[in-house]
Amino acid sequence: MRHGHGRGFGRPGGWQQADLPDAADAPDWFAGRLPSEWFSGPATIEIDRDEIVVIGELALPAPESGDDEAAGSEPSPATVDGLIARFRESTRPARMQIAQEAQARYGRNVAWGVSVNGERTLFTHLSVPVMTRLRQPERKVLDTLVDAGVARSRADALAWTVKLAGKHAEEWLAELRTAMRKVDDLRAEGPRGL
Repeated sequence: MRHGHGRGFGRPGGWQQADLPDAADAPDWFAGRLPSEWFSGPATIEIDRDEIVVIGELALPAPESGDDEAAGSEPSPATVDGLIARFRESTRPARMQIAQEAQARYGRNVAWGVSVNGERTLFTHLSVPVMTRLRQPERKVLDTLVDAGVARSRADALAWTVKLAGKHAEEWLAELRTAMRKVDDLRAEGPRGL
């Protein structure tokens, strides 16, 4: 319930900033724009207000012929590191061009990453500062995590708690995002000039 001139919770106008271009079609745009030979399947596109992260699965090199032991084994860490380094360097100019086009279209930075056998490696990506005010009980939680060695600083502890909350509430957060998109759609369809 709102009283007087105070603000309610959340952003006015829904989860998207009013001046930020809609990025709902970004996965389709990237699917059409990315070279098909880069990844072994469709890239995963993750979007928020600040950044679009593009992550593609790299195919492991086939084992040398006649090497029956290597055929069923995991690749060495050096092989994976070399595969990632080769992809990163050989695709850099094209990735920069695609990122510039996407930034112009969607008003967000673009970060890149790859996945090999389910392990993700992100290249450059944003670490966005978030201003928050915490009361003493919340600060004590963060300080406990720092004192226990779980986090190096309050900022790391806060990031850790956000990741943990997101992991355990992902289904609920997905439903909330869907509901907020519906509200945005209804606002767009509504009467103008009210």
